[in-house]
Amino acid sequence: MNDTACDVSVVSCTDYEPARVRSALEELIARVGGLDWVRPGMRVGIKANLVSAMTPDCAATTHPALIDALAAMLRERGAIPVVGDSPGGLYNAAHLNKVYAVSGIDGTCAERNRDFSTREIALPEAKVCKTAAVTGWLLDCDEIINFAKLKSHGMMGLSAAAKNLFGTIPGTMKPEYHFRFPNPADFADMLVDLDEFWKPRLHLVDAVVAMEGNGPTAGTPKHLGCLLAGENPHRIDLICTGLIGLDPGTVPTLLAAWERGLCPKRREEITVDGDWQAFKAGDFKTITQRSGLQFQNAMGGGRRGALYSKFLSRALAARPGVEKRECVGCRKCEQVCPAKAITMKRGKPLIERATCIRCFCCQEFCPKGAMKVRRPPLARILVR
Repeated sequence: MNDTACDVSVVSCTDYEPARVRSALEELIARVGGLDWVRPGMRVGIKANLVSAMTPDCAATTHPALIDALAAMLRERGAIPVVGDSPGGLYNAAHLNKVYAVSGIDGTCAERNRDFSTREIALPEAKVCKTAAVTGWLLDCDEIINFAKLKSHGMMGLSAAAKNLFGTIPGTMKPEYHFRFPNPADFADMLVDLDEFWKPRLHLVDAVVAMEGNGPTAGTPKHLGCLLAGENPHRIDLICTGLIGLDPGTVPTLLAAWERGLCPKRREEITVDGDWQAFKAGDFKTITQRSGLQFQNAMGGGRRGALYSKFLSRALAARPGVEKRECVGCRKCEQVCPAKAITMKRGKPLIERATCIRCFCCQEFCPKGAMKVRRPPLARILVR
């Protein structure tokens, strides 16, 4: 970290008008050390959030105006900016070309990633994910900039800087990782393992228009009017929880980061350049996860505490559920479910609760938003 830079920078950006975006990005990045590290000929990977073939107004993907402005700034320094991601589905040219076109990335001055190779890597220092299959294009980049989108998320509660690097796992392999790490705490540790492996030079978050409610793909756009930047994804995410009124103790990636000493627990311990509280959304619809792990010591630990924790994990955990009036019977949820917990009955999905691992893949990839995050009655009562 540059000694003169802050932990997190937050600046106003009221809309995606190109001149305003360029000015905001320049100010934002300057506050966290600038781009003096960029060298002519350097290949800089811009890891965007391109979760699906969705138009920018849906607020599911990193806005193309931001990608274009960042790529222009890198080109002016002689670098070669390459933008990419691995959304759910086949990781090939046909699928990605559609995503690039629909999301507006084709209209930017960044080079689109056309390398769809997959490579096996070792993560010897990882906590849970010692090996991984990753998208090869980022391994060939000299530096990486992680450009996330601020959204609610069914499994992790929050999709922002830390979660965005799950897009380095090829799309068709993502269900395998959900099945390998079905517990939210383990899945979060896997995400932090990936964050620590890639170590992007810079993390940026598009919170000009975020997504609330049934995120990360079927929620509702919510204007916040700001951009965030920093070198530590977890510190940025901690500020993001404040923006949307989400209890950071319910975000598994933050819990994992706290355990490893990668992030303080209190926002007051983070040096922020900019008044982030000016952009708080008081009525942001979040997806609150409650884990029995939070209550592990409530009965003195040991076997009794473990049983109490297990009970609360089941009693308070959110789960996917179908809104039958919105379901069109396309079978997408059945196809993407890594646990094979979904079967079709009379043209509608039926979830086998004993088999469901609560990965929310069905909710994330439902093209009609018919899969919703359901919270048990006990969880709703405790939150009140």
